[in-house]
Order: sequence, then structure tokens, then C-alpha cells
Amino acid sequence: MASKVSPLAPTGFPALPAIEGVRIGTAEAGIRYKNRTDVLLMAFDPGTSVAGVFTRSRCPSAPVEWCRSVLPGGMARALVVNSGNANAFTGAKGREAVALTARIAANALDCGEGEIFLASTGVIGEPLDASKFEGVLDRLAGELAPDRWEAAARAIMTTDTFPKGAVRRADLGGTEVTIVGIAKGAGMIAPDMATMLSFVATDAEIAPEALQALLARGTEKSFNCMTVDGDTSTSDTLIAFATGAAAKRGAPAITDAADSRLGAFAEALDDLLIDLAQQVAKDGEGATKFVTVDVAGATSDEDAKRIALSIANSPLVKTAVAGEDANWGRVVMAVGKAGVPADRDRLSIWFGDIRVAVEGARDKTYDEGKVSAYMKGQNINIRTELGLGTGAARVWTCDFTHDYISINADYRS
Repeated sequence: MASKVSPLAPTGFPALPAIEGVRIGTAEAGIRYKNRTDVLLMAFDPGTSVAGVFTRSRCPSAPVEWCRSVLPGGMARALVVNSGNANAFTGAKGREAVALTARIAANALDCGEGEIFLASTGVIGEPLDASKFEGVLDRLAGELAPDRWEAAARAIMTTDTFPKGAVRRADLGGTEVTIVGIAKGAGMIAPDMATMLSFVATDAEIAPEALQALLARGTEKSFNCMTVDGDTSTSDTLIAFATGAAAKRGAPAITDAADSRLGAFAEALDDLLIDLAQQVAKDGEGATKFVTVDVAGATSDEDAKRIALSIANSPLVKTAVAGEDANWGRVVMAVGKAGVPADRDRLSIWFGDIRVAVEGARDKTYDEGKVSAYMKGQNINIRTELGLGTGAARVWTCDFTHDYISINADYRS
């Protein structure tokens, strides 16, 4: 875990309220780290529905495969997460480890193994000794409490420099419901579904199919619009749990994602996911600047997003931002290599509100001093207009500094 807190970190962890039907515990199991928590157990009341989206990597971790296998059941009683070991590329031993973990958790909470969800994060290729969960999960099951969100967020950190959490409230059929989420991630971040690990809980009563649709839709607007280094993890996992406890206060039971009463809830969920995704980008390994990339005028939204990601993932663009150099030529490069329609002579580029290039050439009003001053800020916006259509997209990323190399050069040592 990194020792220097990101300069983009929030001033503190938000005050996250308890969600009725959710209890939390953390412990030190010695998976890889010493003198820090590395196991999270979340327990859910019976009847809690679940939805999830996972990495599209063709080399997924054993926990991802486990979650995919039990997700169709639609119900969850527990989530077990460990940090320090991703249990990825571990073959038969990895599958045995998740089965043992689920069995231990199910025994500790007196529920079915198919109601246990698992996630792991850390080093790839190292076998996970799941026997270390013996006793630990039993003890945690008797110590769970509803208000331990910050402890939960800290237990799942790896190279993160700060814990990530968010809360939103929304009106659902005349009753206020709450959504809380935590996330981890700092490197190997270019989600192709979600973020490295993120877990969301709500007291709303939402059926699994409806929750799945809401989560998948929200992911496209949030985690799938965020990148740190262009590398999609083997372990990407986003899971949402709906306990239904708000029904006792009059909240309606939702069975269809198209239910008109879901408007405010869906908006709040989207906003929470965006908040968490931005926090991950702000904690990018070695990051000193938070970068928003806007693309407009593309032939489609899909093309705009592809161009935005091309800019956001370019090491040349990201190092220029780190060096506070408004090198718009690198933006041109990234637009041109994206593989979708672009016209050099229609292209315009802005850094913040300063237009640096227009109609395929440097802006005649270009002022190096003015744009250099803008680049010294912590929040940088790069905007491009292609002039080809109405397609638009927004992506969040961070800069590349020497610290990114240092963190990843000795990650396993």
C-alpha cells in the first residue's frame, strides 16, 4: 500500500450511514500485509437481492468466476473480500480456494454457499491460502456492526492512498432510501465493466433483475468512463446489494427497471457510481492531476468515447500533463490513432477554456504563458471538437509521474 497520500485525495472519508440489513467486520488474516486489516466480511439479512458486473478480461480471477456462477441465484447473505492476493491465474488451486472460502463463510453465517460472494485483489499468480480464513470469519461473524464503512474501505486497499466511499439518498415512492458505496483501485485501471473492486448497498427493495439493469446502465456512465493506465484488471468486480429494509417504512417493492418511480433512485445511483469512479482516478498511482477529457462532434457517442479513451490512456498525453505542458500535438496524435472517423482540418482542441488549436492548426490567438498557467492547476480539462456529428463522451483519468513507475517496478518485492 502506498505511503504518500494522493494530493487529489478528499479532505476526509465521508460520514456513511448504516444501511439496515447490512453488518460489517474487518480483520487481519496475514494474507500478504502485516499489521493491517486485509479481510472484509459483510453480512446481509435474508431476502437481500444482488446484482453484479465483472471484468471482461479473458483471464478472470477465480473469485470473478465464482461470483458469475452464483449471481443467477439473485440472493446474497455475505460478501468476503481479501486484499494482498488477487487469486488470479492460480488454476485449480484458485478454484479450490474460493470453494473453501465460501464454505467457511457459509458455516460462519449459517447460510448457503451459493449466497456467498467473493472478491480478491492484489498480486496475480500467487496461490491464496484460504485456510487463513478459518477462525477469522467465525470470529468476525460474532463481531459485525452496521457502521464500519471506513474500516471496510481500508481493508480492501492495495496501492490505494486513501479509502473511497460515497452516499446518496433518494425518494422512492414517497419514502427516502439510502445508497452507500465503497471502492478500491489505483493501478491496473481501465475498467471494461466496473472498477477494480466496488460494493454498493441500499435499503431499497429492488428485485435482482431490476437491480442488474440499473447497475449495468450506471456502470457505463461511471466506471467504464474512467481509466488510470489503460490496463484492465483480471479482478474487476462491482456488486450491489438491496436489503429491502425500507419497505417497512413504506418504500415500494420494485420489480422492473422501467418503473417510473425509480427515476430519482436511478439518478442517485448513477451519481454515486460516478463519484466513486472519480475517486479511483484521483488516486491513480503517482497521480498529481485529475484530468477530464471531453470529446464532442464525433460521428457517434461510441466513436467519441473511443477517442476520449485514446486521449486519456496515452502515456504521452499523461506525461505532458504531469509536466504541465499543454502539448496539444499529443492530443492530435491520440485522436488520429483511435481508429474512428476524424478530420484533421475540422479538429479543435481546448485546455480548459483556452482554445489551442482550431481547423487543423494552432490557434492564432495562442498564448503559451496563459495556457502554461492553466496547466499548473490540479484539475485539467482537455476538450476536443471533431466537427463531424453529434456524438459526445466524457472520460476521467490522471497524469503519469515518476511515482507510477516506482510503485509498479517494485510491487511484488
